[in-house]
Amino acid sequence: MSETEKLTLPVVELARQNDEFRNVLWTGDKTQLVLMAIPEGGEIGGEVHEGHDQLLYFVAGSGVAKIGETETEVADGDVAIVPSGVFHNFRNTGSGMLKLFTTYSPPEHAPGTEHATKSEADADE
Repeated sequence: MSETEKLTLPVVELARQNDEFRNVLWTGDKTQLVLMAIPEGGEIGGEVHEGHDQLLYFVAGSGVAKIGETETEVADGDVAIVPSGVFHNFRNTGSGMLKLFTTYSPPEHAPGTEHATKSEADADE
């Protein structure tokens, strides 16, 4: 799916339909909207974004969020807040895909970025 120019989207439905690890949906000057799908037993991978705040909105599945030193279960309807400079990782601990959409402020990825899998995303960094 290429980036959209639409400014109103059914983002929860788009996130539930998405099967790609990362799909940049829209990029502005100060914010970016990205769809993500984490397979059973998979994870986003531990990372720190310097200068970027991130919000992750979970729409399907269940997992564990590690933000700083705190681990918390996450599921459909939850939001995780990751301030700039804080270590974080999200693991899928449920059955089926853990699906979410996330915002980065400012944008983190190149506009139009698509990665079918985590290994593809890792190879691109």
